[in-house]
Amino acid sequence: MKQLYLGIKFALSYFTILPIRFGESDDLSHPKVLSAMLYTLPLVGLILSALSLGLFGLLEPLGWLGAILAATAYMVMYGFIHTEAIIDVADALYASHSGKDPYVIIKEPSVGAMGVLYGVSFLLLKISALSTLLMHHLFLPFIAIAAISRIALLVLIKYHDFRSSFVSKLHESLTLFPLILVIALYAGAGFYLLSWPFFSLFFIGIGTALILCALTKKSLGFINGDVLGMSLEGVELILILAVLLTWS
Repeated sequence: MKQLYLGIKFALSYFTILPIRFGESDDLSHPKVLSAMLYTLPLVGLILSALSLGLFGLLEPLGWLGAILAATAYMVMYGFIHTEAIIDVADALYASHSGKDPYVIIKEPSVGAMGVLYGVSFLLLKISALSTLLMHHLFLPFIAIAAISRIALLVLIKYHDFRSSFVSKLHESLTLFPLILVIALYAGAGFYLLSWPFFSLFFIGIGTALILCALTKKSLGFINGDVLGMSLEGVELILILAVLLTWS
């Protein structure tokens, strides 16, 4: 039970900026802690999207400004950890085109011009799209998207090998049966709340993650945590656009 509790806390501390504290004796490298951390990922999405919606409820009288603030807050609350990955992947992709080692580039702390351009472009698109979603009061689809994007990460972690010691440990701690149970749990809740459209979002999200990951691996020759973060952001943007095109 303690390992489950630590895993939940680890997920919240690693994937959000929420203030979480640990004891000196807490072993966060234990496989059961890492697996609990992974299975908590969709819950992290639910929490962050709910907080963003609560902020929008308070700021809605401000109109578009309130929506932009709430959309930005959603990304701030996960510390832009996934958005930063877009910058790193973009730099690595352009480095590979020029004959440089993309792994060396993706691990560098500095940021290249192409990474900045791609990162800023994506940030504008994501905030604009999410703000529009909020303005149309498509709250349940937003919550579903936040969960689906993180379920897609679990699928990628399970079925890929990684050039990253930490993500490799996550891969080893993720077992198939609990993953199926987690997916079934969220799929059942999503179907209850959104009916059949949830499954359209689910399959589009998983498919988008697999395609983005495969294309990036083909270009870079490897997959690491940055590729996972880039995939999550890509999935969320694609799903938000899909909802706006069909439901608004």
